[in-house]
Amino acid sequence: MTRELQEKIQTLLNTFVAEGKERGAQVAVYIDGKLAVDVWAGVADVRTGVQVDGDTLFPAFSTMKGIQATAMHILAERGQIDYDTPIAHYWPEFAQNGKETITIRHALAHTSGIPYMPVDIGHAQLCDWDTMCRLVAQLKPAWPAGQKCFYHPITYGWILGEVARRVDGRPYQPFIEAEIGGPLGITTMFAGIPADLESRVAFLEEIPEPPPEIPPPALPPDQEGVPPFIKPLYDWMNRSDARRACIPGSNGIMNARAIARHYASLMPGGIDGVELLSPDRVRLATELQIPGEGFEEGVTPRRGLGYALGEGGSETGFGHGGHGGAAGYGNVPYRLAVGVTRNLFSSHDLAGLIAKEIRSALGITS
Repeated sequence: MTRELQEKIQTLLNTFVAEGKERGAQVAVYIDGKLAVDVWAGVADVRTGVQVDGDTLFPAFSTMKGIQATAMHILAERGQIDYDTPIAHYWPEFAQNGKETITIRHALAHTSGIPYMPVDIGHAQLCDWDTMCRLVAQLKPAWPAGQKCFYHPITYGWILGEVARRVDGRPYQPFIEAEIGGPLGITTMFAGIPADLESRVAFLEEIPEPPPEIPPPALPPDQEGVPPFIKPLYDWMNRSDARRACIPGSNGIMNARAIARHYASLMPGGIDGVELLSPDRVRLATELQIPGEGFEEGVTPRRGLGYALGEGGSETGFGHGGHGGAAGYGNVPYRLAVGVTRNLFSSHDLAGLIAKEIRSALGITS
């Protein structure tokens, strides 16, 4: 089955590239702790013709959120943080403007009420960790914590990343390298790419969608989850300053192997003897955070503590996707872990099609 699945997905990637639906892509799949699929195809950089290989690095945007969630659960399992303790306990400056009662749980579940970005900033501020943490600490919640589940596209990264820094003492990237990359032998997972590795990052392109007949109304500046000055996002992540900054809510750079290996380590028994989290912790982290009165149905996927639930098209899947179609997820009953990367953004749902093939091969029906 493993060999057949590998060949099937390789053929799919080759076909999609030949048809122009993809430029370059990678897929990695772990089953029962073993690398069952490791394939790639296409061009990493259309400007130079450099081909994709297994080590090519791709901007994967919010796929990093799932990895950041794992980092927070590592701290929780060690007793260094508690989900229901206010963030201000760890980060006193965060208590400004009525945020005293926002907890770690609220932030992980996207219910903190601060999804919107600070106003009057530009690229220089966005790429500076200390500046953004200071500005996020000054934000006023758009609604009381816990009363609405609304996706936090970028602020999520600084909220949780600064808590981790205050508790652990290390900046975000070194913490991830030591606590996730180190035990798993992953050297290709970044929120802030080193300058000497940037040449390995794929160049992003986008096939534009037709504009809507009726353009959506412009949002007030203080209600922008993603500021207009970094749109289109594919173009933003072709910039060196965006790639090299640490913006863990939205600028993850990695390859498919790293994504899949991370989720494989969350399955029972882990991978190569390494379980980043205990099965009980994974079960707790992937419990649905039950919406209460005032939650908006359909605004955001079902949420666990840092993970989107139902990923990979299965009720038992959990993980996090990224803008443009990157994806990472695990499925505990099937001890399945998947990573998908791509560099041509379009309506072509590569991750969804790959998930369908995997579900078919494993007989996943729910």
